[in-house]
Amino acid sequence: MIQRSAYDIIRSYMPPLLRSAMGNVEPAVQKRVNEVRLRVNRPLSFIFSEGAMFMRSDGSLSASPAVSNPVMITSEDVENVLRGVSRYSLHSCSKELAQGYFTIEKGIRVGIAGTMSGANEPVLKYISSLNFRVSRQVIGCGEQVCSQIFSSSSKSVVICGGVNTGKTTLLRDMCRICGDRFKVALIDERSEIAASVGGVPTNRIGAQTDVLDGYSRSAGVISSIRSLSPDMIFCDEISTEEDAEALLMGTGCGVKFVASVHAGSYNELLRRQVMKPLLNAGVFDYALIMEGKSFPGRVKEIRRLKGNG
Repeated sequence: MIQRSAYDIIRSYMPPLLRSAMGNVEPAVQKRVNEVRLRVNRPLSFIFSEGAMFMRSDGSLSASPAVSNPVMITSEDVENVLRGVSRYSLHSCSKELAQGYFTIEKGIRVGIAGTMSGANEPVLKYISSLNFRVSRQVIGCGEQVCSQIFSSSSKSVVICGGVNTGKTTLLRDMCRICGDRFKVALIDERSEIAASVGGVPTNRIGAQTDVLDGYSRSAGVISSIRSLSPDMIFCDEISTEEDAEALLMGTGCGVKFVASVHAGSYNELLRRQVMKPLLNAGVFDYALIMEGKSFPGRVKEIRRLKGNG
């Protein structure tokens, strides 16, 4: 069975005219697309590592938003795409609307923006833009790091980088590698890492990896320790006190963690308030500093943290 590319999956959610126009883009260009953005009354745009490009009706691209013969997005386009993303049951997707994104096949995240309702539990009411963010599995990108860090036993690692530096890409491949050696629990809150469909992972995440799909990080950590006896727990984007408390609790139970955090440098990692209790407690053995947007998934520095062996 031939697997569809992320680009083809995104195309499948588009109305016929947009789908046809996107089909005119050269295959080599399709493979490099990181994001597809729909904004009402503005041209369809693609985001690449080097920046944004705007689409003409013949499938060619321009760096200028004042592109000739643009593929313009209408409110009806956004409504139609949103209906498809919500499986034609938008009224049952209050959680997704509240959190501001959906997750579809291959772990593609669909971010939404618009006008927030004034209800007691606010949700996005009028949707004005959608962003399809491609999630790619890069097999092998974690091999060198894992061979260096996990040569003798499991360790705890924090992956540090800014937006679009490939933190999740690296974490996913490290999970695949470690999941073949250790009992791993993967907390996949946004369904981006394992890209589960109907509860079954579609990405390679290791033979001994159990996926807790849609769990919050804190709830997933607690649940996996209680019921799955993992050697290691993988989770993305540590950002709250509850996340930190769960990692501290898990470390006290002897579990190792591989997690990511928004921090563009080691000094920025030290300044992150949410990380201070974890670093002070010696939770992590290593910090991986990502290279940057120009080289997504590449590690610039492996730093051994003080007080860890």
